[in-house]
Amino acid sequence: MQGWRMARTACPLDCPDTCSLEVAVEDGRITRIDAAPGNPFTAGFICAKVRRHDRRVHAPERVHTPLIRTGPKGAAEFRETSWDEALDLVADRVRRALDVDGPEAVVPYLYNSSAGVLARGGLSVDLWERLGAVDVEATICASTADAAWAQVYGTMPSADPFDLDHGRMILVWGANPGISNTHLLPLLDRARARGATLAVVDPRRTATVRRADLHLAPLPGTDVVVALAMAHHLERAGLLDRAVLDAHATGVEAYLAAAAEWSPERAAPVAGVAAGAIVELAEAYATTRPALLRVGWGLERNRNGGSGLLAVLALPLLAGQVGVPGSGVVASLDSPVRRPRAGLRQPDGTPAALPERTVLNMNRIGAALVDGDGGARPTVLFVQGANPAVTAPDQLAVLAGLAREDLFCVVHDQVLTDTACFADVVLPAPTHFEVTDLAPSYGTHTLQRVEPVIARVGESRTNDEVAAALAVRLGLPAEPFDPDPERLLPAAVASGEPPTSEDPVRITAEPGTRVAFRDVFPDHEGGRARLHDPASELPLPRYRPPADDRWSLVLVSPASSRTVNSLFGELDASPAVLALHPDDAIGRGILDGQRVRVFDDRVSIEVPCRLDTDLRPGVCSLPKGLWRRRVEAGLTANAFAPATLSDLGGGACFNDARVEVAPA
Repeated sequence: MQGWRMARTACPLDCPDTCSLEVAVEDGRITRIDAAPGNPFTAGFICAKVRRHDRRVHAPERVHTPLIRTGPKGAAEFRETSWDEALDLVADRVRRALDVDGPEAVVPYLYNSSAGVLARGGLSVDLWERLGAVDVEATICASTADAAWAQVYGTMPSADPFDLDHGRMILVWGANPGISNTHLLPLLDRARARGATLAVVDPRRTATVRRADLHLAPLPGTDVVVALAMAHHLERAGLLDRAVLDAHATGVEAYLAAAAEWSPERAAPVAGVAAGAIVELAEAYATTRPALLRVGWGLERNRNGGSGLLAVLALPLLAGQVGVPGSGVVASLDSPVRRPRAGLRQPDGTPAALPERTVLNMNRIGAALVDGDGGARPTVLFVQGANPAVTAPDQLAVLAGLAREDLFCVVHDQVLTDTACFADVVLPAPTHFEVTDLAPSYGTHTLQRVEPVIARVGESRTNDEVAAALAVRLGLPAEPFDPDPERLLPAAVASGEPPTSEDPVRITAEPGTRVAFRDVFPDHEGGRARLHDPASELPLPRYRPPADDRWSLVLVSPASSRTVNSLFGELDASPAVLALHPDDAIGRGILDGQRVRVFDDRVSIEVPCRLDTDLRPGVCSLPKGLWRRRVEAGLTANAFAPATLSDLGGGACFNDARVEVAPA
């Protein structure tokens, strides 16, 4: 791939937008990345994160060959080796663990959220399933939101973002499109230009809030009481749409009984907002027609995440904001893909017999590594497409577990991450610019082909190729584990053919064709939404106060404009900075720019402090996705995040971190 040329591919990173990309390549190196035409949602521009993705592709920290540890764990001291030596060692240790300790001691920590369909759900998943290794549930993000959506709406798809063109009001709750859904901003601006009202519920004054007509800033974990108070006010003000509720919902009276406990006056001091502001938002949402709700993942990151989502997702039905374009909910769209499951078949095509597996919640990986978390303590950890040393809750436990000398740890990644520094074996992985795959969008109705635009960097191998090589070494049949992407891609598409190089963008649904309760309906009884589910672990939304009120500040860790989770964290040279509202700083004697100590009863770190009126009082902030080198103590915000689980779907509770701040 020498000389200069332009190439087309797609971005599969963990973002709703899924941009079409046009890549300039010169002498085998990427020199420029920009938006490609043909994608109605993302054509025209791409985010700054992806625009500089070539810095990771050609980074000094890029892993070019397999590595074997030579120094202490965490010291990042390795020697280069061959693939054969590395894979033989990995297979030997996996086989020994299976035989001696049992499959419950082998933990494949697979996330791959910033990867295509094959990398995320292909042969690597199949391999560990065939071996009976621990089933690590991918609960660190979206599991609570997905569970809440399924409970209320079943498999009904969400509204299309282009439906914003029809809304007279847009309510954005728990989302910050300026950082994590950039292409939604032009649609919001277009709606505002034609006179639509924009309301935002967020504890911070984000770029989206600056565009808004209404802003509510509740304390993290209290969205549920705000939404229930809105429902209560709609009922007492006679603003419930009884016709819509009678036709399209079950469990209404049980839901309203739960909401009756939360008047705006009672909810206001709990949420830290004015009762009048709750009333104003409720009435604006109910009386401005049509109104569209954009719900984000910020809602789920606390102990009441499921309750908050259940309460908020009920609002369109209560207010009758369904049935016409510009109504309903924009959330995570249904995916047009499925797991290929090719490795789960025998050579003759019959399904393989699969062993029972121990299940581990991903958010409990720290406790599992340290003491087994009620089960067997792992002796083999295989990490792929993840960086738990800085992304998992309870960072102290995660780091202590990774430092165990009796834990054999393998990391398959593109660069030497914080987790890879603790590995016994590091395997080089390609970026999406070097492989063939599919990129489904969870924010738009598109499915795109991912094409290799450059040759593999170093000796990198895909997830499927690594799984295939390990499968043979571990005695599994080779044919079902053939990693050829052209063999696997057709099996990954739920209907129709996969996109091709000649036709790389497939529109899976036209805008305006999936209006809730007009074109699409829940698959619950009678095609109705379910506001009360007696069989659920969370039948109705409820509020739980903080478990520990000794610390007066809530520490949130929002996404930044420079990283995707921890991806690109090695490129961000800026140090960690704590954002703190001036009102919280005054009583603590803290000045802008001063170094402060952030602490609870287990952890203490020192960072610079920036006074920030975009935060609400009572909340401080450290960015999500920081690498350990950005903080002197080698700890990030996740050192304060508890390993407790949300009330639905076993989600992470990052925003339940509570701290105190003092001058250093």
